[in-house]
Amino acid sequence: MNKASNPKTVATPLGAYSHTVAVPASASWLVISGQVGLDVKGKLQPGIRKQAEQVFRNILACLKDGGMAKKDLVKFTVFLTDSRHIADYRAARKKVIGDATVPASTLLIVNGLASPDILIEIEATAAKG
Repeated sequence: MNKASNPKTVATPLGAYSHTVAVPASASWLVISGQVGLDVKGKLQPGIRKQAEQVFRNILACLKDGGMAKKDLVKFTVFLTDSRHIADYRAARKKVIGDATVPASTLLIVNGLASPDILIEIEATAAKG
């Protein structure tokens, strides 16, 4: 089982994430490519909130396909095109992922993604012991 922790010698995380996640040596790993707000039909969802929710639904679908679940998430790398989107990103994460899942996480503000209409992209890593 993966073990998340926040060392007492490091500031408390700023959001719903852990500073570290230890993975057992026998774990199977799943690396999920950057997901964007495209639904199964290839339609980009409108606005940051709907795009972020779709991204998280895509990640959950990838986990399921790989025989894993939310509890197996180890790390998110989040790319946003505007810092004003942080609150909507966090709300979408809470809605789809919930508060109990706290993998390690990095959030970056970038100048752009693969298309100017894409406002968020998230890579994920999971491991199952």
